[in-house]
Amino acid sequence: MRRLWIGLTYIVFGLLLIVPVVRIAAGAWEEGWRGFAAGLTRPEALHALMMTGIIAVAVTLINTLFGVMLAVYLVRAKWLRPQLKRLLNSIVDLPFAVSPIIGGLMIVLLLGPETTLGALLGRMGVDIVYALPGMLIATLFVTFPLVIREVMPVLQEIGTQQEEAAHMLGAYPWTTFWRVTWPSIRWSVVYGVVLTVSRCLGEFGAVLVVSGNILFKTQTATTLVYQDVENFNLTEANSVALVLAAASIGLLLFMEWAKSRNSAGRHG
Repeated sequence: MRRLWIGLTYIVFGLLLIVPVVRIAAGAWEEGWRGFAAGLTRPEALHALMMTGIIAVAVTLINTLFGVMLAVYLVRAKWLRPQLKRLLNSIVDLPFAVSPIIGGLMIVLLLGPETTLGALLGRMGVDIVYALPGMLIATLFVTFPLVIREVMPVLQEIGTQQEEAAHMLGAYPWTTFWRVTWPSIRWSVVYGVVLTVSRCLGEFGAVLVVSGNILFKTQTATTLVYQDVENFNLTEANSVALVLAAASIGLLLFMEWAKSRNSAGRHG
């Protein structure tokens, strides 16, 4: 029975993950190198990949900074009441419970050009929805819990003894964080960053709602793939999709390498 379940697991894994990736790669190379290169070097693909890169970098930086801060506050802040901690934890988990499309719709309903706040910002020359800021907010909404949920368990595991000892010796809070806390949580931050970048590269629903998928303005790589499929440009769609899949797989392999190195360092 054990071998049977292991075999079924491998079969399901292959059908759900490996076969689709192989099919995408075959479709991208269906017309050879020229077709693959043409699908990636056309102006709309270059612009869409650039937009995806900008969003991934900006969102990852913001998530890393505020994610680590919020994780430290949720675990270490003694002045936070238990009810407030539970509320903040529920808010952090909200993107896991809400569909990305609904998250994008909420942004449109709050900051869209038809709303009071959106119209006010528009008069000031700041467009949120159907512009880059709205796409950043939507991606932040989807990826916000990833760094926090990687860092919090590590902070709970290491406890507060070393930090309290540093404080008793006269270390400032910032010095305590960099010299004591950061070395213990740095690999969990790396895991959260890798997951965040991978999620940014593949985000579709929320970005599609708030961006409007405007060519050469708010189109990302995933929405370009969607448009290519709708227009039956399958080679071009597979080319862009293969690049996104390869980047995400490469990041996840890096995360596994980092985990193994971290584990070897602990045992060493």
